[in-house]
Amino acid sequence: MSSPAVELEDVTYAFSSGHPVLRNVSLDVEPRDFLAVIGPNGGGKTTLMKIVLGLLEPDSGRVRVFGRPPAQTRSRIGYVPQDTTFKRDFPIRALDAVLMGRLEGIRPFSGYSRQDREAALERMSMLGIEDLADKKVGNLSGGQRQRVFIARALATDPDLLLLDEPAASVDPSNQESFYHLLGELNDRITIIMVTHDVGAVSSYVKTVACLNVGLASHGEGLDHESMAEAYGCPIELLAHGVPHRLLGEKRDLEGGDD
Repeated sequence: MSSPAVELEDVTYAFSSGHPVLRNVSLDVEPRDFLAVIGPNGGGKTTLMKIVLGLLEPDSGRVRVFGRPPAQTRSRIGYVPQDTTFKRDFPIRALDAVLMGRLEGIRPFSGYSRQDREAALERMSMLGIEDLADKKVGNLSGGQRQRVFIARALATDPDLLLLDEPAASVDPSNQESFYHLLGELNDRITIIMVTHDVGAVSSYVKTVACLNVGLASHGEGLDHESMAEAYGCPIELLAHGVPHRLLGEKRDLEGGDD
């Protein structure tokens, strides 16, 4: 049996003020899982991602990524942060942005190799944005820009992809194809995604973790009680589509109980 891709054991983290952000969080993410981390604002979701990346050290607890401390496995992790905004006059092309994902393997002052450029263009082609290579990142639409940054995260063939609110800047009309793309990537990559899009959670991810400082639940479905505990109020989970349905119970509104 393979070991988890990510292991968190009793992880606690607090701001310098002493305010707890995460408290005793234990979580295993299996290889090729597609985990959605949901919960209210301020619940510790982005902090959790930064701890997995090794950008933050927990105050207590144990973190392992592919069996090792996160700082030793960064080359195996691709990361797309929540804020990918650019000034429109910032002079960087989409290809240049993707090439930044290859920086770790570059020797000082050596520049990018032909192999680096081929790898970057291949990732852009895989995401359907190769025609944007020479366009300024600041002039791209939100959805195009997000694909550029996913291509950057994939530039070194990571085994783990971390996404923080990846659809926040994607036009609603393009979100279906965007999540379908993530589903295809999940065939070979473990994905952890912070999201508020509960409808997308139902359709595309394999497991869900509900987080609000502590871990309210972790499993293959959404539980109304744990969701209410995490958000601090009653929650009705509704996925949009035809027909609409209540998540977790998979009931059609027209044929189910009120």
